[in-house]
This record gives sequence, structure tokens and C-alpha cells, in this order.
Amino acid sequence: MATPAPDLLALDFDGVLCDGLLEYFQTAWQVYRRLWTPPDNLAPPAAVAELFYRLRPVVETGWEMPLLVSAIVGGVEPEAILADWGGISQQLLAQSGVSAPQLAGEVDRTRDAWIARDLEGWLQLHRLYPGVAGRLRALCEHPQPAVFMITTKESRFVLLLLEQAGVDWPGERIFGKDTQQPKTETLAKLLGAGYERIWFVEDRLATLEKVARLAELASVQLYLADWGYNTPTERERVRADSRIRLLNLEQFADDFCNWPQ
Repeated sequence: MATPAPDLLALDFDGVLCDGLLEYFQTAWQVYRRLWTPPDNLAPPAAVAELFYRLRPVVETGWEMPLLVSAIVGGVEPEAILADWGGISQQLLAQSGVSAPQLAGEVDRTRDAWIARDLEGWLQLHRLYPGVAGRLRALCEHPQPAVFMITTKESRFVLLLLEQAGVDWPGERIFGKDTQQPKTETLAKLLGAGYERIWFVEDRLATLEKVARLAELASVQLYLADWGYNTPTERERVRADSRIRLLNLEQFADDFCNWPQ
């Protein structure tokens, strides 16, 4: 018997549909240069960027990104960052004399100023992952499943980035930062709206684990996007997890009957 397809597919945006690594680094680099006193022999941005791209999955919230740049410039070993970013980030934060809310504010202000000054340039530093635009266009052509995007990015930017990629997406199918509610609450409301088989694709394992702990969301099928911002260790954990399934990009583009069950 074929596996029933979802009647609603919920998709994260950053790290599932869109790769924003180039923008993340440029924003983090600007904040780092402003708040820290860079060493005289500061490595060129390209060298720092390559390590930042590799290590970005350890970042849980945006304010940590300038700290990651600081760790890389300061010579902290990549393996140490992957193993204990929580401890290292708190140590760097204490040494910096800047609070997490201050860093978060600097990141937001830097990004907002950039968008106001050069929206087109900011948009150009984002790209949809290979095959995603075609998959989204195909999903738009069918009434089932209903597809919603649940993201911490502002809805207006999601729409602009999709338009840039040639995807015409209905704005009412996006729950963005402007919705001001946790992803768990959004999923609960969608369940309450009558959708029985919800599949949720997310690249942050911590978010999926939060959903998995809630009894009222027990029917939601959970997928970790292995092409997104997660680490090899996290992917290994999911392979041994009965609640969360690991999904690759090829499977994402395939028929739902071929998704891991």
C-alpha cells in the first residue's frame, strides 16, 4: 500500500529552500569589524569566509555570527568549535564586553541599513538550493498538498527572493517573522484548521526536537534537511532517531511516496 502523501507540507525557508551564507558572512564581518579591534595581520575576508561557511551550522541565533568570525580570526580550531560552540561562544561573549542583546541589535541594524541602502545587492547574495525553484513551481500547480513556508525571515523578503528565482508564491502561504509566533504554535494552528497529515521540513535539529517533545504535535511528520545548516554530528543523531527522519535534496525533489518513512 502506498504511503499517504501529506495534505499539508510545511517548509522552513533559510537552510531548506534558500542559501543565505554569503549574506550571513558579509553581515557578520561588518559587525565584527565595527565592534572588535582586528589584528594587524587580519586574514583577508575570503580566507575567513571559507571557514565561516563550514562552521555556520553551529550558530543557533543571529547574534552568534560575529562571535563565530571572532573565533575564526582568533585561531580557535574548527574541530573545537564544532565540538563545543556553546561553551566557546559564551567565553568569547564574556571577553568581548558586549552582551547578546547588544550583538543582536548590531546585527539587525547592520542588515536593515544594508537593505535600505542596497536592497538589490542584498537579495543577490541569496540563492535557492539546486532544484528547489522547480519543485516549488510544480507544487504550485497542484491543489494538494497545501504548502506553507514557516520562517523567521520577514515575509516580504521571502516573496522578493522567490520572485528573483522565478517563483510566483501566494503571500498568504507564508508565516514569516512578522507573524510573531513560534513555529510550534503555527503548526498547532494548522493542525487545528483541519489538516491531518502535516509534514514539516526544517534544517535546525533543535527546532525539530522542540516539536517532537509536544504531545499535541505528535502527528506531525518531521524531516531534517541534510543540505541545510546542520552538522555531521546532528545528522548522525537523526539517523538513530525514530521520530525525525533525514531528508536529502534529491528526495525533497522526488514524489512524496519516495520520501523516508
